[in-house]
Amino acid sequence: HPALAVSRAALLPPPGGPGDPAGQALPVESRPFASYGSALHIALPQAPRAGQLLTLLIDYEAGEGPGASGVVEQPLTGVLVPPQVCWLSPEQTAGKQKPYMYTQGQAVLNRSFFPCFDTPSVKFTYSATVKVPEGFTAVMSATSWEKQKDNTFVFKMSQPIPSYLIALVVGDIVSADVGPRSRVWAEPCLIEAAKKEYDGVIEEFLVVGEKLFGPYVWGRYDILFMPPSFPFGGMENPCLTFVTPCLLAGDRSLVDVIIHEISHSWFGNLVTNATWGEFWLNEGFTMYAQRRISTEVYGLPYTCLEAATGRALLRQHMDATGEDHPLNKLRVVIEPGLWGVNPDDTYNETPYEKGYCFVSYLAHLVGNQSKFDAFLQAYVNRFKFQSITADDTLRFFLEYFPELKEKGVDSMPGFEFDRWLNTPGWPPYLPDLSPGQQLMRPADELAELWAADGLNTEAIEAVDITGWRTYQLVYFLDQVLQKSPLPEGNVKRLSKMYPKISKAQNAELQLRWCQIVLKNNLEAEYSKVKDFLHSQGKQKYTLPVYRAMWGGSEATRALAMETFSATAPQLHVNVQNYVKKILGLGGAE
Repeated sequence: HPALAVSRAALLPPPGGPGDPAGQALPVESRPFASYGSALHIALPQAPRAGQLLTLLIDYEAGEGPGASGVVEQPLTGVLVPPQVCWLSPEQTAGKQKPYMYTQGQAVLNRSFFPCFDTPSVKFTYSATVKVPEGFTAVMSATSWEKQKDNTFVFKMSQPIPSYLIALVVGDIVSADVGPRSRVWAEPCLIEAAKKEYDGVIEEFLVVGEKLFGPYVWGRYDILFMPPSFPFGGMENPCLTFVTPCLLAGDRSLVDVIIHEISHSWFGNLVTNATWGEFWLNEGFTMYAQRRISTEVYGLPYTCLEAATGRALLRQHMDATGEDHPLNKLRVVIEPGLWGVNPDDTYNETPYEKGYCFVSYLAHLVGNQSKFDAFLQAYVNRFKFQSITADDTLRFFLEYFPELKEKGVDSMPGFEFDRWLNTPGWPPYLPDLSPGQQLMRPADELAELWAADGLNTEAIEAVDITGWRTYQLVYFLDQVLQKSPLPEGNVKRLSKMYPKISKAQNAELQLRWCQIVLKNNLEAEYSKVKDFLHSQGKQKYTLPVYRAMWGGSEATRALAMETFSATAPQLHVNVQNYVKKILGLGGAE
């Protein structure tokens, strides 16, 4: 990575063996590899034997950038390459008192943090010693850590993990226990809210996950609430999940979002996709696991309702990109050449929701939930601490269920496994979400009332939404958005009638409300769109709002340019690049 400068490499002698303790200097060369980085070549004096232990010492420096927007240009291509080490000014933090540094490795950004085999196909253990200034704390994704004198922290990860799961944070952060093996970390100004929101709930989710998928092998499960510019909802770094502060809704209405990150403890972290071209092995299985835990905790109707909102997101994504877009396959070809697909581009709804549909289809073929649950446990046990391909997964599935192999389920017309993997577009199979109808039907009917030319005020007022849970409200707003633009004046009246929605602090509701405001040109509420984009930098929230603004009127386009100009410095560079592309300013391809 251009942000990482290697000054020296040396081959150290075996411990206790002869030779210069400083090591034998080795030639180092950077060679062209891809648009998103180059390959580091270190020439050994002779070819090592199979199984031989080598100790390389590499002196390097990870470049500083001006906050989260710091980027460097790839010399051969001119493409802007984001560094994984994000340096935030005090203004970019929640407390606005001290600077903050964090790393974000997924998909292939840890090569700007330290020299490594930056591929999910290689797993390793690690140890690290981190010295920080007085008044700062360092935390890492590690199974053990201790603070020593001189503000030095020592970390060790005893389980093998891929490079993208190594993470470091240095900042003014404190912690609070929320369970027997969990604590929350946050800036001091957020710690009380974090403790109140998550006290007692994480252990409940972990226990259900262990019952379904087998032992939790990582020891602790801590959560760190990141600065608002963090581009993801969550990042499943083992032992220390990073999450957006958007999850602090104040009423526990988004605590179930953490189930997804907990599910990665088995699918993604323990069993890992060997290539980013098959990202669905991480995310499709995790979505399925998340919804199994959710069903056990909240019941099937609620899970089906949440899955319906996921399906709506997949529909929006495919409508925006075109169903036949090559990234809408479960197996994406990632060429390592200079102009190949960037692994970061595989981060979209397809591996999540289409992947979920494929795993659900496998469960449908089995036809018995307890048998499929047992398969998932066996799958995790068989491939734990390994990186695998879709072929490995499907081969194991057919070996585990020989009666299905005998039936030739892998080549059933219209549902061939090859079609699932290699054909872009809408999933061939959609799981039955009808148990959610008891929650969806009232939301559907209410949306129909609001979409009518003549509002039936009496019928609308007869529907009490005060007891609706988050995803029932989200589903309702998805239906309103789908029917938008509504007849003149309807959205304005909806806003006044439901302050629970139009003035929500819940980011999932805020996102949909912004989209509805823009689709209906409700200029009186444009300030809420600006406020939402100023308050957070999560990619899944930010990009849809900019797409809605840019696809709207001249006024919303002007709003998009004005808002981006004001908020760009607080956004992660990946998000900056994607927004620039939406606004026709260049950016990510």
